[in-house]
This record gives sequence, C-alpha cells and structure tokens, in this order.
Amino acid sequence: MFETVTKWRLIMGVELEPVEALDLWRKAIAESVRRDGPDLSARQMALLLTVYLTPPPHTVRGLAECMNVSKPAITRALDRLGQMEMLRRKIDETDRRSVLVQRTVKGSVFLREFGEIIVQSAVKLGDE
Repeated sequence: MFETVTKWRLIMGVELEPVEALDLWRKAIAESVRRDGPDLSARQMALLLTVYLTPPPHTVRGLAECMNVSKPAITRALDRLGQMEMLRRKIDETDRRSVLVQRTVKGSVFLREFGEIIVQSAVKLGDE
C-alpha cells in the first residue's frame, strides 16, 4: 500500500514515504509520553493545535465547525485541557452569551517542546 504512494516533501527538504512519516509521528509521540508531561488524546492535541496555530478569537461553535466535530466533543476536550491549564475559557465581554477559548503559557510551552521533539525525531530519521 505505502510503496505505491509518491514521496512527500517536508519544508526542510526531507523526502518521506508515508510509512516514514508515520514512523516520525510514532517516534515523536513515544518521546512525548516518556517525558513527565501530559498525555493528550488525538482530539485534545488537534484542538490545542487549532487554537494555537489559527488566528483567534476561538469559540466552541467555531472550533466545532473548524474541526468538523460536535460541540459536546469540543466541550469535553476543552474541559480536560482546561484542567491541565493548556487552554482557558473566558466570557466574551462584547457578547456575554459567547465563551472564548484562550491560549495559556502552559499550553504554549507544551506545544513548543512538542514541536522540538518532532524536529529532533525528524533529524534522527534523516540520520538513519
């Protein structure tokens, strides 16, 4: 299956087969769980990345639409990310019916470190 798919190019100019990309992701996740940080579900990670990598403001409704998942699924992920202090909710002062989802320092640090793990894993993959 993977042998018939054309190679993908990363921004760094490294060519990866799909199976190599999966191995890179596996290595990054394995390194992440070896550390003492939080172990996020795929939905929580996707939500965290969406909030940090797309322009604000972010609302539950907007995030649900962006990720094409239900509002209750976003709420559950936000509940957990809020407990871990990765994101926070704040009442929108301009529309008190709306709740904004905001970034936190702890979430920023987590994602910066996770990005570094991915880069280190890519470098190691290139050295193999």
